[in-house]
Amino acid sequence: MAQTQSQFATQLKKYYTFYTGGFVTFVILVGILEFAGVPNKILGYLFLAATILLYAGIGFMSKTADVSEYYVAGRRVPALFNGMATGADWMSAASFIGMAGTLYHTGYDGLAFIMGWTGGYCLVALFLAPYLRKFGQFTIPDFLGARYGGNIPRLIGVLAAILCSFTYVIAQIYGVGLITSRFTGLEFTMGVFVGLAGILVCSFLGGMKAVTWTQVAQYIILIVAYMIPVVWLSVKHTGNPIPQIAYGQQLQKVSEREKVLNDKSSPDGAREESVRQIFRDRAAAADANLKGLETGGAAFLAAEKEKLMAKVTELRTTGADAKAIETAEKAVKEYPPTPAAAKKAWTAAKAGSTAKAAPIKPHAEPFPAKDDKARDVAKRNFLALILCLMVGTAALPHILMRFYTTPSVREARVSVFWSLFFIFLLYFTAPALAVLVKYEVYANLVGTSFAQLPGWVANWAAVDKTLMAISDINKDGLVQLAEITIGGDLVVLATPEIAGLPYVISGLVAAGGLAAALSTADGLLLTIANALSHDVYYKIIDPNAPTTRRLVVSKALLLVVAALAAYVTSLKPGDILFLVGAAFSLAASAFFPALVCGVFWKRANKLGAILGMSAGLFFCAYYMYLTYPFFGVNAKLWWDINPIAAGIFGIPAGFIGIIVGTLITPAPSKEVQELVDHVRYPNLEGDINTAGA
Repeated sequence: MAQTQSQFATQLKKYYTFYTGGFVTFVILVGILEFAGVPNKILGYLFLAATILLYAGIGFMSKTADVSEYYVAGRRVPALFNGMATGADWMSAASFIGMAGTLYHTGYDGLAFIMGWTGGYCLVALFLAPYLRKFGQFTIPDFLGARYGGNIPRLIGVLAAILCSFTYVIAQIYGVGLITSRFTGLEFTMGVFVGLAGILVCSFLGGMKAVTWTQVAQYIILIVAYMIPVVWLSVKHTGNPIPQIAYGQQLQKVSEREKVLNDKSSPDGAREESVRQIFRDRAAAADANLKGLETGGAAFLAAEKEKLMAKVTELRTTGADAKAIETAEKAVKEYPPTPAAAKKAWTAAKAGSTAKAAPIKPHAEPFPAKDDKARDVAKRNFLALILCLMVGTAALPHILMRFYTTPSVREARVSVFWSLFFIFLLYFTAPALAVLVKYEVYANLVGTSFAQLPGWVANWAAVDKTLMAISDINKDGLVQLAEITIGGDLVVLATPEIAGLPYVISGLVAAGGLAAALSTADGLLLTIANALSHDVYYKIIDPNAPTTRRLVVSKALLLVVAALAAYVTSLKPGDILFLVGAAFSLAASAFFPALVCGVFWKRANKLGAILGMSAGLFFCAYYMYLTYPFFGVNAKLWWDINPIAAGIFGIPAGFIGIIVGTLITPAPSKEVQELVDHVRYPNLEGDINTAGA
């Protein structure tokens, strides 16, 4: 058997070496087509079509009707390839698209994501991956059902898996829609559903087997796509092809430029200050409107609208120019119709203008703030986010499921090392990319005439005004930094265009972003569908269901969940990074206490698991509902903790629930305690058969 596994690994290395060579050849051919004058849109279609067809081909060749192959890829994925697949599964649209963008906007504070996500793999290796592999079933709710007994812990596990995976998959489909709409010209909502088709062809036929081998291919594409533009930028600005080393000197230049733009006595700083003053005036006007609304209600709203209508009449009577009349008419048309709508619009306007009016935040300064209290709040949120991301990493069902696919417990441990290595390659590069792009914007966009704006500005503004917008606020004809709106989700995808690289590199980066989003979406959708089909339908509703019916149910649920996720994504419920962070907080709160106590505390029992998972999930979700703007409650923050780090309340609630519930009820049965011993101690390398547990 060992020889067979060795031959299988050797064969895989040969296949993926040929695949990598073929992909590089394809990129070169597209580059030749660009040089020959083929339109950019055609090249974009080529890249997207070729990559999706490739993944579909792997999915078709991996089709299976075997339950073990469908759920855990036959448990024969070598550690190296499982590491690559886990890396692709892990490096979602948030890592590929959102990470560098967050670092671009937040500087030092954005390092919380890198520290939390990479540190989490240490928890995976130490506390969960080898033990879950030794348990040896199909899903995380499987473990909860067997370890704690009965269907209630299993069902709570299913609910939590669906909630955090669904939140996470929305972010991936948003990234797919963003890329598809930019590089095909489709409207965003249509781009979402077109991209969804690419997600489904990978996982529909072959389940985990197809997803695994597709994800290995996707990792190769995404890491090549991520590295080429940043290496190119590094050489362009510093002459050094190693951006991780070179970006230090660019960071120094960025810091110097920030000082100039914040200095009101310099010409550049004076122009920036003129724009900031306009935004301060706008923020004050929005604040005055909010106060008037608070005291005058609907009457104030009607009076203000009357003033705007009178202004339109005055402009028409005095023969003002058409543009001024059009602007005034637009203000009347867009005026909020109700007090609730007015409050929402003016609150958002005040927040946006206040942010634009603030001086530039130093990229390299830890926790820059106007006073000690604000600095303490920033530190608190930094540490809370790191904790939530670390613990969430060690509790995400779609990641933990990957370690069920290795041939042995030892291979599961080794695959965690490879996962961390492959993830490190991208995470070590993201800070360099953020600084290099920021320097490009500071040096080559700020100060440019509006009549000479680069083409990428208009290209991305056409996709989404919240991602790219530049307005001449102070009417001086020159671009100031405060006049630029760049969404974090744009930074990586637009990097080749910002740097003036050939369009083939833009297509390559789009293919990489698509690979990152598709690979994670595949794993997440499979997690949701498997939780419903295996843990609910097979384990609870119809334990005697034949294999064929189980797989049909799984595939049908996959379609339903995917369509629902695409619909929710089209509503744009939040930016990519928040949605992903929220999924980590939910997973950390619901799963981590129950999983860790299930492995390391034999006394932990059914009531403890029920109370712990329920309390953790409730407190985390409730805090997000209260404080995340999308839900419209806008309650006061608890200890100034941002909603993305809601797990800081859910995690301790989960542990307290398990401890209290366990101590007030009897210990679990002898069979369950023997299961814990078997999972914990390496007296046997084989898997325990818990199918009947």
